[in-house]
This record gives sequence, C-alpha cells and structure tokens, in this order.
Amino acid sequence: MKKFLLLSLTACACIALAQTAAPGWAYGYLVPFSPADIAPKCADEKPISCARPSAPVADDGVLLSQPGSPNQFTFAQIAADYAPADWYPGDHPPMPDIVAHGREKDSVRACGLCHYPNGKGKMENGGVAGLTPGYFLKQLDDFRNGLRKSADSRKANTNEMAAIARALTPAESKAAADYFASLKFTHWVKVIESATAPKVKPALNGLFVPIAGAGTEPLGQRIMEVPENPEATDKFRNPRSPFLAYVPVGSLKAGEALVTTGGGGKTVKCGACHGADLKGVGDVPGIAGRSPSYTMRQLWDMQQGTRNGPGAKMMKSVVAKLSVDDMIAITAWVSSREP
Repeated sequence: MKKFLLLSLTACACIALAQTAAPGWAYGYLVPFSPADIAPKCADEKPISCARPSAPVADDGVLLSQPGSPNQFTFAQIAADYAPADWYPGDHPPMPDIVAHGREKDSVRACGLCHYPNGKGKMENGGVAGLTPGYFLKQLDDFRNGLRKSADSRKANTNEMAAIARALTPAESKAAADYFASLKFTHWVKVIESATAPKVKPALNGLFVPIAGAGTEPLGQRIMEVPENPEATDKFRNPRSPFLAYVPVGSLKAGEALVTTGGGGKTVKCGACHGADLKGVGDVPGIAGRSPSYTMRQLWDMQQGTRNGPGAKMMKSVVAKLSVDDMIAITAWVSSREP
C-alpha cells in the first residue's frame, strides 16, 4: 500500500511539474497548475458539458448597441449559445446553420459564438477565417480522433472542440469549412515591444482583461495579449474589436532571425512550409498576424506531443530544440506580420 501511494504521489508530482513548465499565460492562466483546476470531463458526449460552468445571463430586455451596427441585442442574446448576436451581418456572407445556431438538441454550440461570424475568434480560441477547407477538415479529424489535445489540461474549450468535432455530421463539417474558408483573415492584433504590460484578470475560458485603474507590471518573458477595448470584446463580443499583444523588448529581432534563417540549425525557416509571406501554401495554414496566444499554445502543444495529427508530427522536429524564449520570439514576429 505504501509503495502504491508513493508511486501515485510521484506520478502526480511529475504531472504537476510538466504542467507548471507550460507557459500558462498562453492558455489563459496566471497561477501555477493545480490538479484541482483540470477541465471538466465531458458527459454523455454532450459538448457543452465539457465547458466550465457559467451563470446564465438573465434577459432584462434592455437593448444594447455597438458602433456601426444596424442591430441591437440584450446581454442574454449576446451570449446565447445557440443564436449568438451577429452585430455586423454585412461583414460576411450568410452563415450556415451550424455556424449561426449550432445544434441545440445535441448541445453543439454555434461556431460563431467562439470564433465569431467573421471567423477571427479571440485569444482563447482559434482564428479560423481564411483556412482552407482541407486544413479545416483535417483539424476536425484530429480533434475527433483524439490527436489534438491541450498540453495544459485546464483548457476546457479544447475538450469541447473535440466533442463538437465528434458530434458534427459530414455535411455540417463541410459547410463550416467552406464558410470560414470564404472569409479573409485581416489584421487583428497589434504587437508592441514593451518592458511592462497592463495588470490583467482572467475572464472565462482564457481571455485576459486589463484591470481598470490597476496600471502596469513587468512583462518578463511572456506575451500578454489583451483586447484593445475590453468592454467591447468581453461584454459585447464585438467582432470588430481587435487585440494588443505586449511582447518582450528585443523579441521581434530575435524572432525574425529564427523565422527567416532557422537560427543556425535550431529550427527551420518557417517560410519553407508556410510561404515566404507566412500566409500559407495550399493546405499548410497561414500563420502571419494570428493571435500570439494561440500560436504559442500550438508551438508548445506540438513540442509536448499533445498534437499528433499528420501536420503536427511534421512540426515536432521543427520545434524540438526551441526554448520557451525562442517560441516567444517566433510568436512575436509572426504575429506582427500582415496576414
């Protein structure tokens, strides 16, 4: 019994060590990993059961507006799981039903809730606009088959995405892939070299929001991505509200060297696969101008082996020798490029 207990404690310690080593700020966490923080287990293949519980939003009937929008919505409508607010319907073509509404009877939330109707998403999600149908469908396959997971087991929305992928019909998958491929991913994040960053608090699912009146703090060796207009992003889910990313001083120059030369054998030129402009080649995705939080997560996940699809396996040797500082520099540089 004592031997079993010792082995169990040792295993837990190893898990905690691995989790603590992860760049938690990229996953939306400011505190070290704790086993108590692990994301909920999915129940009965209901995707929404994988999400962290949140209090329902009461519908007070008060209609709200956003600049330039022809529509008005209540807070309850803005956050509706199966028909989230579409502030700017003129910014995109008509959405397929799975994107606009999901499938409520099976608790499949609308794609547009997290990724926005324009496909740009937020720092806690993936920007899916402009991805080719082939790449999009391959990622759904990886999620569906357990080949794409988060290296930080606190990240609940990764588990929900896997459950959604399993629940989608082939027709729904294709409709979503074709829709998001038809959207152009445009400039979404401004990268700023700085020794400091705003003091932030975590919102649901990994969004960082600046604390009003709290000032700044040393940035250190991390990237801090925040909404340019916190209220527009966090409360109103405004898909025109962009992001700011504070990166360490000197990281852009260091990142450019790694991205464009491979850093003397530490990695390979990113342009060899992603194109000279980093905007993608065929089904190899564009990485320029995307969320640095998302990009950092993917580099870390691939290095740790929690992404095991065909494309991720090819990337594993590319990222094998990279330190966290190298990943920060690469991420800062590619995120600063025009998408």
